[in-house]
Amino acid sequence: MITVFLLDDHEVVRRGVHELLAMEPDIEVVGEAGTAAEALARIPAAHPQVAVLDVRLPDGSGVEVCREIRSLDDRVRCLMLTSYADDEALFDAIMAGASGYVLKAIRGNELLSAVRDVAAGKSLLDPDATRRVLEKLRGGESGERDEREEQLERLTDQERRILTLIGDGLTNRAIGQELHLAEKTIKNYVSSLLSKLGMERRSQAAAYVARLQEQKRR
Repeated sequence: MITVFLLDDHEVVRRGVHELLAMEPDIEVVGEAGTAAEALARIPAAHPQVAVLDVRLPDGSGVEVCREIRSLDDRVRCLMLTSYADDEALFDAIMAGASGYVLKAIRGNELLSAVRDVAAGKSLLDPDATRRVLEKLRGGESGERDEREEQLERLTDQERRILTLIGDGLTNRAIGQELHLAEKTIKNYVSSLLSKLGMERRSQAAAYVARLQEQKRR
């Protein structure tokens, strides 16, 4: 039996997906939420194998929910469901550890197949889109890389440690536990290092760390 949790702020969409999944003998819906906050509170208790997450939510993003949930339990497979084909959102989803990214225009039988494939550990990320994302991770003009290296030198030792942990996919809470610091303190460190690196989001910092690690391996 595949257990599934649904997150979508549109009740009609959520009910439709619930009914579609509930008709299948091998799938059980174990919980629902309409906001990111509800999902973060309910998913750990529900222990689903698959979390079907709407990307755009009134109080946040399904991508952030994916990152938080997988930092707590990486056995949960996240399938992102969205109305928009957006490389930036796909990039964020991959960095958050999502297993799949599908459009809401998907047919019912295709969604069922997607849930089963994700539950089986398969990746449903579009190869072309994934290639573009990996090029972003590995790419960048040399001038941009030089500028990033200069910015990296501005970080304190503590900020560098936190940047590395961001690259490992840890949340602020998890980083705080690792470094024995308050979550609010970590949040302040993250804001500072993002500013020094000329970035706005954690996903950009995570991508930067991945790019540095890739360069070291070469």
